[in-house]
Amino acid sequence: MALRRCWRLTGLLLRLPVPPGSSSPVGRLTVSSFINTNGGFKSAKFQLRRFSSEARNTDVSYERLKQLLADGKALVVDVREPWELREYGLVPGSVNVPLGQVNTALQLDPEEFREKYDGVMPTRTDKIVFLCLAGIRSKTALNTAVALGYRDAQHYPGGWQDWAEREQHK
Repeated sequence: MALRRCWRLTGLLLRLPVPPGSSSPVGRLTVSSFINTNGGFKSAKFQLRRFSSEARNTDVSYERLKQLLADGKALVVDVREPWELREYGLVPGSVNVPLGQVNTALQLDPEEFREKYDGVMPTRTDKIVFLCLAGIRSKTALNTAVALGYRDAQHYPGGWQDWAEREQHK
């Protein structure tokens, strides 16, 4: 019976009107439930969250990346393997965190991060730009960071290959 009530409540919440000023009438809603088992008594609390249906642009251009590096307003994380940095080169001012370590690295204590990666640990509100060789691994790192709650994460889709070519033609 309680389950039936939950489903009715969910159906009701999903039919609520979209707030005025919303960017899209086709937003997504999710309902999360939290069950409290205090002293054998079960109660459920529901939380309604709205997610925008608009995709956020997460790509950074070469010019924007140069500006962010010059201003020191972003942590640039190169997710290539250390041997790739030795063989191809690196973007000045970037921190190397191989893709396989991104999830763990972004959850480290700031001092541990500094010791292991020789860089400043980003907070969840800092701007982070991921890059790799050609823009594929950086997109994966971006998705990992977003899943961990980093709100201003982006990636450089051209990767090291595009960076090196543009730097050579300067």
